[in-house]
Amino acid sequence: MQFIKDFFSYLNDILLKMTWLQDGVDLLLIKVFGIDSTTYLFKSLSFFIYDVIKIFILLSVLIYISSYIQSYFTPERTRRILSKVKGIPANILGALLGTVTPFCSCSSIPIFIGFTKAGLPVGVTFSFLISSPLVDLASVILLASIFNWTIALVYVVVGLIIAVIGGTLIDKFHMEKYVESFVLDSTTNQNAEEVDEYKMTRKERHLYAFEQVKEIIKKVWIYVLIGVGIGAIIHGYIPETFIQKILGDNNPFSVLIATFAGIPMYADIFGTLPIAEALVLKGVGIGTVLAFMMAVTALSLPSIILLKKVVKTKLLLMFIGIVTAGIIITGYLFNIFDYLFI
Repeated sequence: MQFIKDFFSYLNDILLKMTWLQDGVDLLLIKVFGIDSTTYLFKSLSFFIYDVIKIFILLSVLIYISSYIQSYFTPERTRRILSKVKGIPANILGALLGTVTPFCSCSSIPIFIGFTKAGLPVGVTFSFLISSPLVDLASVILLASIFNWTIALVYVVVGLIIAVIGGTLIDKFHMEKYVESFVLDSTTNQNAEEVDEYKMTRKERHLYAFEQVKEIIKKVWIYVLIGVGIGAIIHGYIPETFIQKILGDNNPFSVLIATFAGIPMYADIFGTLPIAEALVLKGVGIGTVLAFMMAVTALSLPSIILLKKVVKTKLLLMFIGIVTAGIIITGYLFNIFDYLFI
């Protein structure tokens, strides 16, 4: 049993954490560029170079895999699947489908509009809207590469729970009346229609996945570099005592601070992971770090502004309130679990 555990730990280090890459980067900085390994500059450069290369390697592979899977779940097919289920099971299915259709918070909103126009319950579309930017295959594996598989899988479960609860509450309070009229007025009974859907060949799916890699990398590369840059500065230059004072376990408001600090930012999970990694290395609680990540990905200010164009203030505030409460509760529960058992 121990052999199996050690074997999978070895694979995790080689394939996800890429410890060989970290060793290579450190050796390059020391032997080729002659940088002292005890300096702040070395720590920052090592973090930056290693994380940039690692993230782009993992991103390329994972986007390809997730896009190939996504090719089986077009918006039309997703809508048709969701239209066949009602009640809480529909919210669960909406949240699960959000995990295999990896859109950022802003690009999820046009899909949300399309689903609403197609006559799907607003609660179900909100479950999709919450889970889509929050949880996907790439984010799970990248989380595992920084933390571990336990935290990555628990993050997925928590993200799905928030999505299901959020969508269910919105449905139970009949908040569909707070969707803007231009969306509801154009609602059609597409659920009853048989829509011909082009079926891709295997070659076309591979081409689609390859194109998605290029397109998504083109969109997120700047956020990755910014995120890794911020993480490198935190890792190399900001004193651990300062970080601990603001976001450490001794500050009971650390989760609140992290959550509300994340909302004004706009990035997907790939840009926030390097910052999260740097904060964890500085001793910040896992719950506080995850609260920051979830706030950035699910409640970014640009996505809230876009959503305000299609829903009225009452529904928007309910959405923000549910997701914010879920993130804060999650953060504190993770910190308590981390303190008691890890």
